[in-house]
Amino acid sequence: QGQLEESGGGLVQPGGSLRLSCVVSGFTLDYYGIGWFRQAPGKEREGVGCISSVDGRTRYAESVKGRFTISGDNAKNTVYLQMDTLNADDTAVYYCTTVVDGTLGCDYALGSLHGYWGQGTQVTVSS
Repeated sequence: QGQLEESGGGLVQPGGSLRLSCVVSGFTLDYYGIGWFRQAPGKEREGVGCISSVDGRTRYAESVKGRFTISGDNAKNTVYLQMDTLNADDTAVYYCTTVVDGTLGCDYALGSLHGYWGQGTQVTVSS
């Protein structure tokens, strides 16, 4: 059974940056796309973006496009979420999980492919 562990969250001022990590075990990134999701207090979990295992293509939600960057290191079985120009609306618990992936790229719209979720990492943007 696959496992995912997120880390790197914390408190950051508006306009600041954070890099989150998602370490996977029990499966390899060579064959699975990984998506990042977040859940703010009182809101439903939403997709942030994903990275394809096929060719590394990424896809992002409009709310983070141009500010967030997803990358992967298959040798370390780790996917990163670089978050820049953070604002209060980015405050949430961030999760990673496997997502639908193929020659057309990854797709986080359908949620988790296998239902494996980590414990999440809290990101708080506040002055």
